[in-house]
Parts: sequence; C-alpha cells; structure tokens
Amino acid sequence: MLHPCRPPRRNQSSFVPPTITRLPPFPLFEGLSRGALSEIAAAPRRNVRAGELLWAAGADASGLLVVLRGTVRVVRAPDGRQYAVHTEGPGGTLGDVPFFAGGRYPATAIAEQAVECLVIDRARFARVVAQDPEFAMRCLERLARRVRTLVGRLDDRSSRTVSQRVAALLLERHAASAGGSFTLGATQAEVAEELGTVREVLVRTLRELREAGCIRAVARGRYVVVDAKGLKDRQGAGA
Repeated sequence: MLHPCRPPRRNQSSFVPPTITRLPPFPLFEGLSRGALSEIAAAPRRNVRAGELLWAAGADASGLLVVLRGTVRVVRAPDGRQYAVHTEGPGGTLGDVPFFAGGRYPATAIAEQAVECLVIDRARFARVVAQDPEFAMRCLERLARRVRTLVGRLDDRSSRTVSQRVAALLLERHAASAGGSFTLGATQAEVAEELGTVREVLVRTLRELREAGCIRAVARGRYVVVDAKGLKDRQGAGA
C-alpha cells in the first residue's frame, strides 16, 4: 500500500523523456537508444519559409540537417542552367557531403514548402554516435543511396534524349494515375531540372507529343495518355 503522503514512484524502465516524443517516427530514428534520441531531439531547430534558401552553393556548412516537415530541393547551376540534384522531404537529410567531407556547400538548397529542420553539429553528432553507432551507419547509407541515384541519373541523361526522358516520365505518371489524368508533379521549370533540361525544351517536347497524338491536355497542367504504345516507342527499346 502506498504511503498517503508519498507520491508513487515513476517506473524508470518505461519513462520516455518528453523531448523524445517530439521526434517524428522516421526510419532514421527507429530503434535508436534513448540516449541517442535525447541528443537528437535536443538539437536546435531551423524554420525556413517556402521559396527561401536554406543556403547557397559556396556557403559555409552549418551541420547535418534532418527535415522534420516540408520539402527541400537541392540544385546546381554551374553554367547558368539550373539542374536538380535531389529533393528531400520529412525524414531526409541535407548537407551530408560537407558534413562528412568538409568544405562548403556544393549546391543550393531551396525550401519548396515551409520547412522545419533539426541542425546537428559535429559535436552533437559525435555524442549521438557514442550513444548509438547505428545512427552513423544510417546516415552513411542514405548518402550512399543518393550517390547511386545520381550515378543512375547521369547514365540516363547520357544514354537517352530529352524526348525519351519525357516519354518515360509521362508513362510513370500514367501508371500511377491508373490511366486517369495526372500532373507532371511539379512546375515545368522544376520538372525540366529533374530531367536535365530547360523549361523551353520541355514545353516544346510536350507540344510535339500532343501533336503526335500521344497525350492530350485536359486542363491547365493536367494530361491524359492517349497512345501509351506510341510513348513506349518514343521512350526507346530497353529504356
């Protein structure tokens, strides 16, 4: 029987620090020790409004960022033409390259939507890894997957024309919509960056595909595939 003047003892084995409950259930955090999660949850947070830069290429790196909400697009513009490098949403990491390799940011990060990020500096990262080395392995695995994706994208751009890439994108959207109408998934400029071209070329290619009877515009920014076989032929054999 509990003493009437003495509060009940908290079960320490089941107690979860309140800061940990503020972390979303991302795969990056899943199964980490409480000590590691406490360190991560205590990291400062940064909020950026939609359309603003998180940083510009060449800026000093501030740490490893974990996206809690929103979407960030990372782009390069080495010759005045902007190219998409990768896009990260909730649970994604940013700034991995300068964080692990040193140096400045090699690309520009733009908030597509309002963004909230955790900012983990090197000292905190070391404390997290001391609590649970699995966190370092997960971060490096994400970086390795991103490199693999970039290599695949370079291969795709060197082996297929813009027309083939656009046809492949339209077929993907067609399949995802189960044959219904669909959008390109972003603005024309952003889609062009993902495909490694410019908006003018994308617009011209879409017009050519409409004139060829492969697709039809049903509303502003929405399309339906009329001739899937024609698109597959344009995508290229084995593409």
